Amino acid sequence: MKKNSPFSYSYLGDSLMKNFYKSLGLLGIMVFSFYYTEKIAVIMQNKSPIMQSINQIENNYLESPVNATIEGEGITPGIMGRMINKTKSYVNMKSFGIFNEYYLVFDDVKPEVSLEDHKDKIITKGNKKKNAISFLIEDNPLVKDYFLNQKIQASIFINESNFDKNSFFEQINIDKETYKNTESLLNKNNLNTNICYVNIMEKDFCVKNKKYLVAETMSLNNSNFIEIKKNLESGAIILIKENTSLENVKLLLKEIQFKGLKILTLSDLINEKKD
Repeated sequence: MKKNSPFSYSYLGDSLMKNFYKSLGLLGIMVFSFYYTEKIAVIMQNKSPIMQSINQIENNYLESPVNATIEGEGITPGIMGRMINKTKSYVNMKSFGIFNEYYLVFDDVKPEVSLEDHKDKIITKGNKKKNAISFLIEDNPLVKDYFLNQKIQASIFINESNFDKNSFFEQINIDKETYKNTESLLNKNNLNTNICYVNIMEKDFCVKNKKYLVAETMSLNNSNFIEIKKNLESGAIILIKENTSLENVKLLLKEIQFKGLKILTLSDLINEKKD
């Protein structure tokens, strides 16, 4: 059998190296070409009258984020900022060939201190800048019926047996015995707010399940309306106890209206999105 000579191995090695460097050179040319083309496109885009108009009004729409506030084990959610996505806005307007603020596209700006990075903290109130409050309702049929008839938003506690996929109310899982079953029902119907009420569900359990930990700011019953009225302010999470009379609830609703506060679901109140 004829053996391969050292010359043949050397020739093969040189050939492979030449092909490698040739391919590497072509790749380099392609990368440079893409880079150069992108740079030219950016320069041309920035010279466009549409982009120049976007640059001129950019600061008019700039909103700085509000940091969440942490006090011990508690947290008050922040609020996201907002800025124009100039590239997407430009592409939107370019198809029409004219600048129009209606077609601006915005990006959220996450706060440096955000609820999303501190989900082991307990939310006892929403951000005051939302100028809103939210209600949690215990098992109180009269109050629930009134809220339903008046189309007043609120959150209620549920378990597997009373889950309602068509409920007007936001539903919060407090089902200790069949928690996963109730979670599955909420998930299946896209109704899961991932809120965990720590005064019923243990904090460690809530943290383990990666939920938002929530407790009320104040609880309304039949003997403390004056105190609740006095301390009512934006951001409050108000628990309506099961024995609370409808009359006291109506009085509180009048006070909320008098103070010009909105009523949001709990998930909307604690959400860091502005709207």
